[in-house]
Amino acid sequence: MAFHSCTIIPASHHSSMSSSTSQMASLAVLVFLVVCATLASGAASVRVGLTRIHSDPDTTAPQFVRDALRRDMHRQRSRSFGRDRDRELAESDGRTTVSARTRKDLPNGGEYLMTLAIGTPPLPYAAVADTGSDLIWTQCAPCGTQCFEQPAPLYNPASSTTFSVLPCNSSLSMCAGALAGAAPPPGCACMYNQTYGTGWTAGVQGSETFTFGSSAADQARVPGVAFGCSNASSSDWNGSAGLVGLGRGSLSLVSQLGAGRFSYCLTPFQDTNSTSTLLLGPSAALNGTGVRSTPFVASPARAPMSTYYYLNLTGISLGAKALPISPGAFSLKPDGTGGLIIDSGTTITSLANAAYQQVRAAVKSLVTTLPTVDGSDSTGLDLCFALPAPTSAPPAVLPSMTLHFDGADMVLPADSYMISGSGVWCLAMRNQTDGAMSTFGNYQQQNMHILYDVREETLSFAPAKCSTL
Repeated sequence: MAFHSCTIIPASHHSSMSSSTSQMASLAVLVFLVVCATLASGAASVRVGLTRIHSDPDTTAPQFVRDALRRDMHRQRSRSFGRDRDRELAESDGRTTVSARTRKDLPNGGEYLMTLAIGTPPLPYAAVADTGSDLIWTQCAPCGTQCFEQPAPLYNPASSTTFSVLPCNSSLSMCAGALAGAAPPPGCACMYNQTYGTGWTAGVQGSETFTFGSSAADQARVPGVAFGCSNASSSDWNGSAGLVGLGRGSLSLVSQLGAGRFSYCLTPFQDTNSTSTLLLGPSAALNGTGVRSTPFVASPARAPMSTYYYLNLTGISLGAKALPISPGAFSLKPDGTGGLIIDSGTTITSLANAAYQQVRAAVKSLVTTLPTVDGSDSTGLDLCFALPAPTSAPPAVLPSMTLHFDGADMVLPADSYMISGSGVWCLAMRNQTDGAMSTFGNYQQQNMHILYDVREETLSFAPAKCSTL
C-alpha cells in the first residue's frame, strides 16, 4: 500500500530535484512536490486494443510465473494512490465511447497492454491497462538515464501543439491539496513521484489530447486529459511506454471520460498473436443468456482503497463439490482491511489463506497420477505437479472451478486456474495472509468478457473466445 504527503518547494529548490531522482526507487511513499517550473509547451465509443505484456521470449513458464508473482506481491504491499472525482471532462458529456486494441507482446509476461496515441500530431504507444490504479502516464523526452527502454518513440511535449502544464489549482492536480485553497505561484507545475508495487515513476502533470481507436472510422480525439509526463522511472514496465489507470479515482481514464462503464476481454496467455478490444462508454455492453452480474461492494472512503473495485466472493466450488470456506473469508472489514478486488494489473489470484488452503487441498486430492513438487523456488507457486516430460500435456483430471459471487457464479475451466510449462503443472493461485486483501487477477480473467458498470455499481461477465471479439 502506498502513502502520500505533500510539500511546497520554492522555485530555488527546483535545481536540486534532478540530484534526488536516483533516490526515488527506494521511496515507500507517494510524494507530491509543488514547484515553479516551465515546460515546452451524439453517442460514440472509445475503442482501445489490448495486448498482454511478455518478457524475454526465451523466458520459461516457471520463470514467467515467478516474475509475475514477484510483481504481484510487491503490488499487494504498495498499492498506488487514488482520489475521488468531482468533475467530468468538459468536452465530454459521458455519452462518448472510446476504444483501444489490446494485444499480447512477447511469449511470457504478466500484464495486458492497450494501444492509444498522445499529442498533436498523435504519437501511438502501448500502456499497461490497470484497474487497480488511477494515474495515466507515459515517458516523456527529454529522458535521462533513469528511463526504461520502450518499443515506441518517446513522446516529446515540445513537439505537440496541444500540450500544456496542468495548473496546480486544477481539480485534477495531485498538488491541489498542498495549496489548501491558496493561489498557486506563477508558472506552478505539479511534480509527482508515484510508487506502485511493481515500480515507480516521476515527472510533471500535464494536459494533452489523446486519440483512441485503431482506424479512422472509430477514432476519437479527447482533449484536456490530465496525465503524468514522466522523465524518470524504474525498469519494471516491460513492453510498455507507461500505464493507464482505470480505477475509481478522479485521475483515471474512466473518470476523466465520464465513461459510466467499460469492458474488456483478455485473450489467453498461451495465444501470442490475437488482440481484443477495450471499450469505454455506452457501447461497452454484454448481451446474451450467459451473462451474469454481481454488485460491487462499496469501496472504503480513504485512499488507496477508494480506487479499487471490490466484489463479494461468498464461496468456491471445485466441480460439484462446494469447498468448506467461511462465507466471511473475503469480507471487507469496517477498518478497510480484507475484501477481494478485481484487478487487471495483477497476474495471479491471491486468496485469504484459509480459503487458499481449501482450494489447494481439493486440487491436490484430484491429481493422483503425478508426483507433487514444491514450485516455490522455480515458479513461486507452492502446489505443482511433475509432468513426465517438459513437453507433456497435463492430464484431463481437473473439473471447472466455480467462484460464487453475490448473485452470480463465474465458472473457470482448468486452464484458467492451472498453468503448465517446463515439465511442471501448477495451481495458478497463491495464499494471502488472513485479514489482508485478496485479489482476482488477470490470469483467471482470460477468455472472460467483463463489463464494469460504474454507474450501476455492477460487474457483469460471460465466457467468451476473446480473440474473436
